[in-house]
Amino acid sequence: MKFVKIFSVGLLTAGALAFGQGIKFEEGNFAALKAKAKKENKLIFMDAYTTWCGPCKLMAKNTFTQDKVGQFYNANFINSKIDMEKGEGVDIAKQYEVRAYPSYLFINGDGELIHRALGYFEADDFIQAGKDAIDPSKQLSVLVKKFEAGEKNPAFLMDLAMRTVYTDPALFQQISQRYFNTKKDKNYSREEIALLLGSVKSSEDPLYKVFVDNREAITQVIADANYSAIDRELQMNAVLNKAYNRETKQFNDALFLAEMERFVPAAEAKQALLKAKMRVFGRDFAQYKPLALQYYDNAASFSAVELNEAAWRFFENADDKAALTKAVAWAQESVRKEESYANTDTLANLYNKLGDKKNARIWAEKSVALAKAAGDDYEDTQKLLDSLK
Repeated sequence: MKFVKIFSVGLLTAGALAFGQGIKFEEGNFAALKAKAKKENKLIFMDAYTTWCGPCKLMAKNTFTQDKVGQFYNANFINSKIDMEKGEGVDIAKQYEVRAYPSYLFINGDGELIHRALGYFEADDFIQAGKDAIDPSKQLSVLVKKFEAGEKNPAFLMDLAMRTVYTDPALFQQISQRYFNTKKDKNYSREEIALLLGSVKSSEDPLYKVFVDNREAITQVIADANYSAIDRELQMNAVLNKAYNRETKQFNDALFLAEMERFVPAAEAKQALLKAKMRVFGRDFAQYKPLALQYYDNAASFSAVELNEAAWRFFENADDKAALTKAVAWAQESVRKEESYANTDTLANLYNKLGDKKNARIWAEKSVALAKAAGDDYEDTQKLLDSLK
């Protein structure tokens, strides 16, 4: 599997799907689902998924299939399962601003979004998410109206922020600002720091001052070195906003380096430039590739996760032996640092693409074993392994 994706939604029209005795998903298009929901006075539960989403597959395998989940959802909802990257799923994703997967949408017969949730859930928690959707006091649409009426309770704001962080960025920012503008306690919890860092993208953002003014309290919870690294990242993002013209898509290298060298040594500024340009041109592999080869030259200085992500990106897009061989070195270093299903799978796929079937088989077997031990989905790796026999 490449790299672990925390969140992930095709229209299934071949007929009603029933996973064992679990949730029974309806056939038909969105209009038909809304008509049925209105007729039966129920909400639509929509599993908004993508085919590449690991957690989506685990939900389909582990949670949707359970009897108690099926009993609750089949009794209370019109259940649907729609791929957000195919057919009418594309428009549904735009309409309801689905940005992370798996997302779960609870929609009334008029098409109004009443509640939403996202991520992987165990059975009992998923049933609770459904109960929240039919409880007027817990429906997201009701909570948003309460916020708009001026609610300032810290626990309420924290809960609402966590519900909207991936689904409504603009509202999330408003909630965060109200939370920190009304915060009286000078201590900071990990949850509060996570909220703050989710709200501050650069040193130009309004809440950056909160981050700076409360350094002493924040570093009681996270290491001072980590605080400094985050601060540099925020400063780099501000410089990036100055150096990159989004209209012309031109990057001013000299301006970026000059601004960054006010905060960090020249060598770090050069690495920051590579990182920033990788972020800007990331969708264009032809531009990303030479930047990444320079940036990850000293592989030992990067984390296992970051190396694995870069190696998988090269597996998916690179064709030349030299680039793929460099990606193998990154994946090997990732495994050396922290062996996992994800990076051993990456290594297996890279060896296979290079034509080294022996090593591909060794690492595919290792990856499947690790996935089984961790309870991860290994369907794609098993297919690779079967093809190597």
